[in-house]
Amino acid sequence: MNPAIKLCLIVARSRNGVIGRDGDLPWRLSDDLAHFKRTTKGCPIIMGRKTWQSLPRRPLPGRDNIVLSRDGTYRADGARVYTEVKTAIAAGKALTQAAQKSECFIVGGEAIYAATLPYADRLYLTDVEIDLEGDALFPAFDEAMFQETSRVPFAQDAKNEHAFRVRVLDRLA
Repeated sequence: MNPAIKLCLIVARSRNGVIGRDGDLPWRLSDDLAHFKRTTKGCPIIMGRKTWQSLPRRPLPGRDNIVLSRDGTYRADGARVYTEVKTAIAAGKALTQAAQKSECFIVGGEAIYAATLPYADRLYLTDVEIDLEGDALFPAFDEAMFQETSRVPFAQDAKNEHAFRVRVLDRLA
C-alpha cells in the first residue's frame, strides 16, 4: 500500500463538539458544503450506515462510497459495505491508489470518527461558531498531536447560518 495516501477525517463541528442532531446537520452552511464537495470529489469516502441513510442522494456522486455496518448482511446500492474498520480503510486506500489520488476520507458519523481518529493522517475541521444541543459529537482529541497547516474564515451571511472557519491539521510524525 502506498504510504503517501493519507487517511483524512472531514467534519463540521460546533464549539461544543456537536456534529449532528436527529440524523441531520444542525445548521445550513452553503460554503462548507461546497468545501466538502470540492475536497472529497474523486476520492473514496467511508461512512457509517446511519450517515449513508441520511444522505439525500445515494451514493454521493463522483466518489467511491464505502459504508461500515455491524450487520454483515446490510446492502447499500452503489456502495461497498464492510463490517471492519481496518478492512474498510484498506479498501479505501486501495481505491485511492487506483484513482491516482492521495486522500481517502472519513465522512461520519460519530462512531466512525471515533474508530478512525487514531489512524487519521489529516483532519479537515470546520469549526462552527456556535454552541448548541445535538445527539452526535465529534470525539475529543489532543490537537498537540497535529499541526495546523491551513485556516480559512467564513462570515455569517445569507448562505451561511453561522460564522465558521475551515482548518487543516496534519498529524505530527
